[in-house]
Amino acid sequence: MSHEEFPTENPAVVTCGLPYANGDLHVGHLRTYVGGDAFTRALRKLGQRTAFVSGSDMHGTPVAVNAWEEGVTPEEFALRHHEKYEETFPKFDIEFDHYGHTAEDTNVELTQRFVRELDEKGYVYEREIEVAWDPEEGQALPDRYVEGTCPYCGEHARGDECDEGCGRHLEPGEIEDPTSVITGNPAEYRTREHKFLRLSEFQDYLGEFIDRMEGTANAKNQPREWIEGELQDWCITRDMDWGIDYPGAEDLVLYVWVDAPIEYVSSTKQYTERVGSETFDWEQAWQESGELVHVIGRDIIQHHTVFWPAMLRGVEYQEPRSVMASGFVNLDGKGFSTSRNRAVWVDDYLDEGFDPDLYRYYITTGTGFQQDIDFSWEKFAERVNGELVGTLGNFLYRSLLFAHRNYGGTPEGEVSEEVRERIEGAMDEFREGVNDYSVRAVGQSAVKLAGFGNEYIQRHEPWNAEDPERAAVIRDCVQLSKAVAVLAEPIMPGMAERLWDQLDEKGSVHETALDGALDAPPTEFDAPDEPFEHIDEERVAELNEKLEAQIAAAGESEATDADGSEDARTDSEALADERIGFEAFQDLDVRVGEVVSAEGIDGADDLARLEVDLGLETRQIVAGIKQLHDLDGLAGERVVVLANIERTELFGVESNGMVLAAGDEADLLTTHSDSPPGTKIR
Repeated sequence: MSHEEFPTENPAVVTCGLPYANGDLHVGHLRTYVGGDAFTRALRKLGQRTAFVSGSDMHGTPVAVNAWEEGVTPEEFALRHHEKYEETFPKFDIEFDHYGHTAEDTNVELTQRFVRELDEKGYVYEREIEVAWDPEEGQALPDRYVEGTCPYCGEHARGDECDEGCGRHLEPGEIEDPTSVITGNPAEYRTREHKFLRLSEFQDYLGEFIDRMEGTANAKNQPREWIEGELQDWCITRDMDWGIDYPGAEDLVLYVWVDAPIEYVSSTKQYTERVGSETFDWEQAWQESGELVHVIGRDIIQHHTVFWPAMLRGVEYQEPRSVMASGFVNLDGKGFSTSRNRAVWVDDYLDEGFDPDLYRYYITTGTGFQQDIDFSWEKFAERVNGELVGTLGNFLYRSLLFAHRNYGGTPEGEVSEEVRERIEGAMDEFREGVNDYSVRAVGQSAVKLAGFGNEYIQRHEPWNAEDPERAAVIRDCVQLSKAVAVLAEPIMPGMAERLWDQLDEKGSVHETALDGALDAPPTEFDAPDEPFEHIDEERVAELNEKLEAQIAAAGESEATDADGSEDARTDSEALADERIGFEAFQDLDVRVGEVVSAEGIDGADDLARLEVDLGLETRQIVAGIKQLHDLDGLAGERVVVLANIERTELFGVESNGMVLAAGDEADLLTTHSDSPPGTKIR
């Protein structure tokens, strides 16, 4: 592994977090898979040799519990969903080089090899622990077979994770007031011997690793509390029948988070077995000099930045170069809820006839990768109509149609210096986006270039010009159109391929390097088609009616989701009954501020130090947004500040004001127009 800019001489592996094979996919699930696919395509545009792999997570208690409820075997249940995922991903042009699953022989053998080596090197030991037990059923209750109270924050939690409260990973025996999911009865704790990984021995290494790891800020900052605190050893076995047997102890299976990430290695190995080591060598990538990039949801950051690198270190494999952790996808301001059928399902999206590229563009460019993004049919239509139809599609269609009608294709001549420099600038933005792990910047490079094209054609008015000036302008516009195809391919591969074909280009746009954006386009091509269709208001209303009817049919029950969890983000807090007078409100000094700078506070998991311009002065304010916002991108943002709150000190840093934000995800409040800093809010 290197920390050189991409492309490097080393082989790269891009992975996506394994989906649990236990339920249908909605569009929110696709964020990391579309993001991983787009990032892989962008790397290849730069000339980086890259394998893109993932697989279905077949094991673990969510699968076992749901299979038990359905009355089928876990293997039968999981394989059904695995096959569905395998079929679905290509429909959104998510093209893994290998998509496997954790129950395949390759992963079973490699996982047991990992564990044996860790054991032989002294990293594994046996210890007696208290495990939850259902006395009525006479069986142990691992992970999600048991629910109770989190010992750290007091919220309701599952056996291995406080999913509704502090989000901590929970070891067997930690959960308080345990209840059996099988019978609903109180569970008991009984003593049982289990295997532990000496995670504490990797503490110094992990501290150094997290300092050099690249990726999104939330992936770098969130695990520091673990790594810099007292790192506890990790129980790596469970009392279950469904899973990979612990070598030499067949009454125990490995915890799902042991074999799940090893599937990344297994899938890469299977890819090499199919294409040959001359095309891609999995051993070089994982054991010698690979550039390993993990694209995940932010709820599994600690697994990829603490557990997984420790395992890799223990068996002397390469450490991850970077971890890209995405924010959540919400539906019209609230969380997706599979139990309430409050979701836009992947199959329904496709059945409506929408181009997969529209959603790929929406989900990758709407916000920074680590930030939450909201989906609604109104917002979807607004961005499609404005950015894809109004900007990108408008430029491509009118430029190529004018070129075809007047010249039969590309007029003779060379691209102008102005346009060449603008295309080169867009290529630089693309490269910087890849090296900043910003899928958004990669996607925006093409649309910004089309926006320049619209301005360029309007400025020169070729319809009012005479040759050779008209021909020179249209020659530039065709070159810009070709460049858009090359730059847009990672985000919108279907549109890029259609545009490539309309230009009658040879070869494949998917295999064309970034520098191909400046190659001369063909001299002849046919009349173009409009690349995108406008979505009218009537269609949006129809889609909303379908969604509302779908939710109403499911009812407003408090049932749990298909993965065993309740959606804690679905309902809003009740409005306060206690009222305040207008005079009390007037006592609040609420101002518009502009963020001058933002940086994380060392040692604080959630806190950031902001410098905020309030017009008359610049204040230092501490805000709990470290994990929820791209701090580097906040400079220049307008925010709303409570200016006359008492000063306080947090983690040794004085806070002189409060930045206002909405909800658990800290959606920063701002103004509709650009009110200057210091403006009082009334």
